[in-house]
Amino acid sequence: SNPILLNILIQMKNNNLSEDTIKNTSKLLSRLSHLTDLNNPEQVKQSIAQMQASQSYKRNLCIAYNKYVKYCKLRWEMPHYRQEAKKRRIPTKEKLEIIISSCGRILATRLRLSMETGIRPVELCNLKVKDLDLEQRIIYPTTAKHGTPRALKISNKLQTMLQTHITKSKLQPSDRLFN
Repeated sequence: SNPILLNILIQMKNNNLSEDTIKNTSKLLSRLSHLTDLNNPEQVKQSIAQMQASQSYKRNLCIAYNKYVKYCKLRWEMPHYRQEAKKRRIPTKEKLEIIISSCGRILATRLRLSMETGIRPVELCNLKVKDLDLEQRIIYPTTAKHGTPRALKISNKLQTMLQTHITKSKLQPSDRLFN
């Protein structure tokens, strides 16, 4: 609705930034615009500082606002918020197998694919049938975040699950593996 925000998003698209980045920036700038006057950098800085939010979220707000500042040719010194390091609890293989076995066919296939290969969710969503070599049991995901291309080996069990999914869903080589 805000023409400036719309122009920033168009500029981001023209600069070939990912749809996820554009969507996230839009959401963050929209949130900031409801809290404060975007044309007043000091007020924005104060609003972010007083927010009850994680350092990582505040950092993301500042990065998004930086795009607004550059577009509008405003002056501000971006505050430094550091992203917190988080230790992730990784479930045991047994727990993952229990979860997978209790799911429906499609979700179980997606979860097993994630478990065996470690691909990012965005890479999983963008997988196409032609990215699979089921004879050799290898997957070639299109990388996210400009990563290095890779080939991922899969198990016989996952190979069978993928083949069943492709057959039952009547997928063509150029189709996405999952909706």
